[in-house]
Order: sequence, then C-alpha cells, then structure tokens
Amino acid sequence: MPSEGRCWETLQALRSCDKGRLCYDRDWLLRGEDVLQECMSLPKLSSYSGWVVDHVLPHIQKNAPPSETSASSVSTSALDQPSSVPRSPLRNPAYSPVSSATSNGTKDKHESPHTEPVVLQSPRGMKVEGCIRMYELVHRMKGAEGLRQWQEEQEKKVRALSEMASEQLKRFDERKELKHHKEFQDLREVMEKSSREALGQQEKLKAEHRHRAKILNLKLREAEQQRLKQEEQERLRKEEGQARLRGLYALQEEVLHLSQQLDASDQHRDLLQVDLSAFRTRGNQLCSLVSGIIRATSENGFPTVEDQAVAEGALQEMRDLLSNLHQEIRRACEEKRRRDEEEARKKQQESQMQQRPEAHKELPVPNQGPGAKPNEDLQMKVQDSTMQWYQQLQEASSRCVLAFEGLSNSKDSQAKKIKMDLQKAATIPVSQISTIAGSKLKEIFDKIHSLLSGKPVQSGGRSVSVTLNPQGLDFVQYKLAEKFVKQGEEEVASHHEAAFPIAVVASGIWELHPRVGALILAHLHKKCPYSVPFYPAFKEGMALEDYQRMLGYQVKDSKVEQQDNFLKRMSGMIRLYAAIIQLRWPYGNRQETHPHGLNHGWRWLAQILNMEPLSDVTATLLFDFLEVCGNALMKQYQVQFWKMILLIKEDYFPRIEAITSSGQMGSFIRLKQFLEKCLQHREVPVPKGFLTASFWRS
Repeated sequence: MPSEGRCWETLQALRSCDKGRLCYDRDWLLRGEDVLQECMSLPKLSSYSGWVVDHVLPHIQKNAPPSETSASSVSTSALDQPSSVPRSPLRNPAYSPVSSATSNGTKDKHESPHTEPVVLQSPRGMKVEGCIRMYELVHRMKGAEGLRQWQEEQEKKVRALSEMASEQLKRFDERKELKHHKEFQDLREVMEKSSREALGQQEKLKAEHRHRAKILNLKLREAEQQRLKQEEQERLRKEEGQARLRGLYALQEEVLHLSQQLDASDQHRDLLQVDLSAFRTRGNQLCSLVSGIIRATSENGFPTVEDQAVAEGALQEMRDLLSNLHQEIRRACEEKRRRDEEEARKKQQESQMQQRPEAHKELPVPNQGPGAKPNEDLQMKVQDSTMQWYQQLQEASSRCVLAFEGLSNSKDSQAKKIKMDLQKAATIPVSQISTIAGSKLKEIFDKIHSLLSGKPVQSGGRSVSVTLNPQGLDFVQYKLAEKFVKQGEEEVASHHEAAFPIAVVASGIWELHPRVGALILAHLHKKCPYSVPFYPAFKEGMALEDYQRMLGYQVKDSKVEQQDNFLKRMSGMIRLYAAIIQLRWPYGNRQETHPHGLNHGWRWLAQILNMEPLSDVTATLLFDFLEVCGNALMKQYQVQFWKMILLIKEDYFPRIEAITSSGQMGSFIRLKQFLEKCLQHREVPVPKGFLTASFWRS
C-alpha cells in the first residue's frame, strides 16, 4: 500500500528530526509537568509505535471514509504537531472511545478542579494513542488470563504430581512391606530348616548315646558281676582270716591269762621256798611266740593255717606248763603245811597255856598264801570280754591307720598340702573348745560335723573337704579322735572345768559318727590303759622303756617323766572319759540312747574294784572319776551306788592303804575325805564346771 510506505518514511523522517528524538511520555499530564518543559526535551517514540504502525494503521485506513483518506497526508504530517487548547471536562467526541477505553484501564490519581491547558493531538494521533492504550489493556488482560490459566495448570500438575507421589509412596511402602514379609518368611524357613536339622542331629546323638549306654551298661554289668565275684571271694577269704584271727586273739588272751597265773605264782616263791622261775621263763617265751605270730599277721593281713596251728601248740604247752606249776605248788604247799604242823606241835608242847594266844596269832600265816580270801576275790588281769573289746578297738585303730597310709606317706606336694589342710580343719576347732558360750560351741560342732559329712568347710582362708582325697575321711576321723584325747591329756589335766565342753562335743560327734567314738576309745586306752581298766604285765625279754610306755608313761631320750606329771595326764584323760559317758549333745536326737553311756562307767568302776589296787594310781583315778561322774551315777543307780561306795570305804581302802607308802598318801587321803563327805551328806556334789541350761542359752 502506498500510504503504508509513506507512513514508514514519515516515521523515519520524524525519528531523524529533532522532534523525533524527543522523549514521549503518555503520563506527562498526570505528573503535572509543564508542557513547555516537555517540548524542550528531545522527542521519543513509544515502544509500541512499531507494532501500531504495522498492525493498527492499515486496518484503520481500510475502514476510513474518503474525506479522511484525502486528508491523511495532512493528518499524518500533523501527528507530531500538537496544538495547545484549554483542557475542559468535556472530551472531544472523536477522542471519547479512546478516553473511555483509557479510563477503564487506568485511573487518574490526580484530578484538578481547575481547568488547565492540555495539549490536544490530532484525531489520528489520538486514535493511535487509544489503540495503543487498548492494546496494552488487551495485552495485560490476556497476560493476566494466561497467567491465571498457567497457574491453574500448574496447580493441576502439582496436585497430579502430589497424587502420583502419594501413590508411588504407597507402592513403595507396599513393596517394602512385601520385602520384609519375604525376608521374614525366608528367615523363618531357614530357622525351621536349622531346627529340623538340629532335631535330627539330636535324635542321631540320642541314638548313639543309647547305643553307647547300652554297651557301657553291659560292660558295667559284667564289671559289677566280676566285682561281686571278687568281693565274695575276698569276703570269704576275710571271714576265714578273721575267724582265724579271732581264734588267734582268743588263744593269745588265754595264753596271757595263763601267763598272769604264772606270774601270780611269784607270791608262793618266798612262802613255799620253791624255785618257779623256769615255769615263768617258759611262759614268757610262749607269750612272745604268740605275740610274734599276731604281730606278723597284722603286718601281712590274716593268719595262715600254719600260724593257727603253732599258736594252738603254744597254748597247749602253756596249759601243760600251768598244770605242772600247779602240781608243783600243791606239792610245796603240802610240804610246807606238814612243816608248819610239826612246828606248831612242837611250839604247843613247849609253850604253856599262857602262850596259846600267840599260837593263835601265828595260825593266819598260812591264810596269806594262795588260799587266802582277800586275794581270791581280786586279780591283776581284766575280764576276758573287756580284754577282747580292748583288742578289737586297737585293731580298728590299726586298720584306720592302714587305710590312709597312702596319704600319710605320699611324696606328692599336692597330697601333702591336702593332708595338712585336713589336719588343721580337724584339730583347730577342737583346740578352740573351752568354757565359752553355748552358741560358739554349736558353731564348732557344726563345723566338725560338716567336715565329717563331706561338706566343704573354711580353714585357713581355704575351702577344705574330705572328698579331696579318697583317704581323707579316714585321716580326718583318726586325727580328730586323737585330738580329743590329747585335749583331755593336756587341757583337762590343767583346767578340770574344760572336760565338760570338750566331752559334750565329743559325745555329739560320737553319736552322729560312731567310728570316731571307737577311735576315741582306742586312743584313750592306748595312752591311758587304766581307762579299760587294764594293767599291762611285764614280760621277760621286754625292754623296760617299752613296758613303761605300755603303762602310759612318756619316755624321751631314755628318760621317764616324773610321777606327778604322769598322774596329772592320767587324771585329765579319766576326767574326760567320765564327762563323756554322762553328757549328750543337747541338739541331737533324744530318742536314741547314748552311744557310750553311764552303764560303761558303772562297768569300769566295778572292774577296777575287782582288781588289785596300784600304788598312787588307783586312788588318783578313783577320786577323779567319782568327782566328775559320781553325781550322775548316784542319780542313775541310787541304792546300788551307795553300796558300791561303802564297799570302797570298808574293803578297798585297806588294800590301797596297805600298798601305799608314806610319801604317796596324798591321793589316798583326798579320796578318803571325798567319800566320807559324800557318805556324811548322803549326796555326791555336782562337779565344778558342769554345763547347765543357762550355758546353752548364752
């Protein structure tokens, strides 16, 4: 179009002119600036001018009437020539559409009530300005609508993405849960599989164990049968050996009894003036022979048939020897009786009637011989049953020593340590017994009982038990019994009151562990033979030191202890024995009888009164025994006890006094005064230190 080319030329010319370089501002009126100031500035086109020229003006020219077309050149040339007219509130009609459009898009911020001059453009310029304004409004509306639509689309996308993410999260959780279920199922299957394999292995092991157990049971049954067979053979051998051993002991007892009868014949030597030493020498040889057989038997086990035959031959020879001795004595007695009768007749003939009393005084002389009544009732030898009991206890003690011989003689350091710990655990509690509170005494008793029962006890900061060694129990029992007797020998000898707490613990242990009681008696009889009672006889060929040891004396470096010390030790052991037989452990079973009660004390008292007294020893032991045990015997035997006391006073005192020298009368006088006081008050006093009920409550 030709007009379009001119427009561009015009615009180019305007852009090149001074006015074309002016700044164009649509809102200059709103700022209230002076028109002249705007005209003085360089002209400037709007940024939308190009677009208006290209799109809006061609469309307007097509629709414009011819009058306007002819004048287009003029209008165009006058676009940039505004005229100054007074602004009025009424707009130009030709400008009204643009003004209305402009008023809808923008709002005047400043309205002046005064009429100001405004610059009026040409109608074409105003139309172009209106189109520009309308385009801007449309552009903004389209931009706002597009922005709103874009925001809605974005919101929809966000919601869609959110929903998709939520669904994906759900799917992820489901896959994760499914994975966990699968892993748990796999783990459970693995565990069940391993459990089934373990059960199968266990069943297999059980089957193997049953098979092995069956084989072991068969082997054990065979071993048990073999053991029973061996035990039966050993039992039969032991029974035969024990029968022969008992026979040997019986033979030895009878030989010793016959030997004592031979020794008793010494009193006829001076009376009958016959030499009987040959009989006594042969008797001692036979006793030594039998004793040697028994000694060899105790070392080798059991006697053989040959040993028994030799012993029986010795016994028969001893019987024959004693029979010959009795015949010799009878012949000597007859000879002496005839001599005495002849002498009596001669004296009777020579003397007158006033000398008859003297003759009567001489008549009892024969009665002092073997047929005298005072010597018929008493003897130096203990009863056979008591002697047998004594020998059985000594044999039990010897067997106990042999039982722990391996532990005693062991060279192993560990075994030596165990032996030392066991010995301390057994002896130290006994050493701690004294006249203390009953609660402390019970602790000591419980400790000893636990040790003997196989339970561990504390000793020296270490745990000790008899199960540490197979021979531990035998060793502890032997050492414990030995310690009890040693306490009587030392502690009770110095402090008489200590006999009762030591005795009550020993009695309680004896009741629960009878073997310990038997070992206590064996040790007591060995150290104090008068507690049997037993008076060992001196045998020909025996060393004097050995005989003194048999009597209970301590011999060191060929020196025998003093008589006072000897009597003190014997007194302590007899006091302990007298306390044991009358005391019982208060926390034990009262329904059971005492394992070694007052009946044994009564037997001891009766037997010692049936034996010849020993100088200084018998009086001391009788006093100690009756002072400790007399009150209990009085309550138990009542009238019989007082008869026994009268017998001692009337019949036994003269015998003790007859053999006691003037320097040894102290013990005899003490016994005599004690019995006279008891008979005077008709009561034996309670011994000092006796345990009362208040002692056990402390």
